[in-house]
Amino acid sequence: MREISPTQNWILITIVLAASGVVYDLMFYSNQTPIIGAIFALFIGMPILAFERKVLFRTLYRRIQKLPTFAFILTELLIYEILMSIGFACAGLLLWSLGMVKPVSLLDLVIMPFEVFVYALAVCTMLIFVLRVRELLGREVFLSMLISRYRNPVKEERVFLFIDLVDSTAFAEKHGDLRAQQLLSSLFATFAEPVRRHKGMINDYVGDAAIITWPLARGVKNARCVRCIFDILADIDANAAGWRKNYGQVPKLRAALHGGEIITAEIGVDHHKISYFGDTVNTTARLETLCRSLNRSILISSELARRMKFPDDISCEDLGTHAVKGRGQALGVMALSSRAVTVLNTQAVILHG
Repeated sequence: MREISPTQNWILITIVLAASGVVYDLMFYSNQTPIIGAIFALFIGMPILAFERKVLFRTLYRRIQKLPTFAFILTELLIYEILMSIGFACAGLLLWSLGMVKPVSLLDLVIMPFEVFVYALAVCTMLIFVLRVRELLGREVFLSMLISRYRNPVKEERVFLFIDLVDSTAFAEKHGDLRAQQLLSSLFATFAEPVRRHKGMINDYVGDAAIITWPLARGVKNARCVRCIFDILADIDANAAGWRKNYGQVPKLRAALHGGEIITAEIGVDHHKISYFGDTVNTTARLETLCRSLNRSILISSELARRMKFPDDISCEDLGTHAVKGRGQALGVMALSSRAVTVLNTQAVILHG
């Protein structure tokens, strides 16, 4: 499936919004130049969508998200009204200054008619609903379900990254299940940006583990799948003080990478889900359990490692072949680590004699 960049995504949203303004003009102002409706629609709708996508007033959005549902809805509607009114006024004044509209009075330029408000709110609500569903399912899953790509099982090649939180059970025993769940929620939220940056998809959360996947060609390009896990670790390390303050410790992770042929299918009746089947998925899970016995944080199969060129700041240690439960033949395993961390640890050993 072809990748859609954030820029292309916003271009598509812009086109849809502009088209909705043109449609409104054709329906109610047939004697008016359609471009005027498109401009009004963009000025009215884009601030709302930017607010919903946390591009505009991100801190405010996070604050109102903590409100009870009813208060959250009322607050959002009030913010919508303010943003839409400001956008309408700015569009009106711009078009008036360019001589494209001739209002009866200045108030006609800055006060949004009720029917315009209702129409704009309906269009924005529809777009926000689609974006929320897309966000809930994930971009790749949403598009795949939309075009029924996996209605019939498909054979394809994918990369899988399994990430597991170390000592999560001990944390839960000490601090309680509720606090453990809060830690996991914060941790999984940290995964989101690196995964998005490296064009992956969080397929599932299983207990204290996350499963991330890429189509194989996309995942090995520029070693995206490898860079992803190290970016996650770097983000956690950069916010170490915050983790200690909020949870009393910095999360430690184990991760495993493997890729190969799998079967992808859309399953379920009332609740649909795209699932992956095959030896590749099982092997990745077994490889993650090897991290503990081999005393390594990040393992990658030799099969996958041979398909990509590692970044200069990533070191790779060949650990030979190991038997993997459920697999007929031994698996070549390599350990990955950051050269920067290795250098720092070596310097610390030298300094402390």
